[in-house]
Amino acid sequence: MLYALIVACEVGFWVMLLLALAVRYLLRKEQLSRALLLCLPLIDLLLLFFTATDLRRGTTATFAHGLAAAYIGFTVAFGGMAVKWADAHFAHRFAAGPAPTNAPSRGWELVIYDLKLWGRCIVACLITMVLVEALVQFVGNSETTLPLLAWHKHAFGCIVLWFFFGPVWSLATAWRRAH
Repeated sequence: MLYALIVACEVGFWVMLLLALAVRYLLRKEQLSRALLLCLPLIDLLLLFFTATDLRRGTTATFAHGLAAAYIGFTVAFGGMAVKWADAHFAHRFAAGPAPTNAPSRGWELVIYDLKLWGRCIVACLITMVLVEALVQFVGNSETTLPLLAWHKHAFGCIVLWFFFGPVWSLATAWRRAH
């Protein structure tokens, strides 16, 4: 059931974001749009509440409980970026806004861009680990929450993999093209 809740939160994020942008650009109600955008963090809070409640009831932690923490970490770290991306595309398509800028595709600009994304990945993984620890402390039963601790390794692995398939890959490509 928790997997379905995570998917519902992801769908809810995009539906709320599109609704807020439609209200802003199609109905021209900026204040209401801002209020709707402020509801986006509530989705994460609801997921955290349901995850903590499920564990507090005595459910043994599963991969899904850690995934919920990771989902929240990544939406906090990358959510603002997603909102700006969607806003630029929506404004261009429906409000005669300027064409959105694309992410760099090569060279040192791409390396810098990938380093910034990797920085967000680190933030997301740190948030994930903090949430995992908070859930463990909240539940207080080390036997049922032990599987959550594996998420420390998952988060570290994510940071390492992102580094190699992001900035290092871009750097190698930029260096190869320069020589």
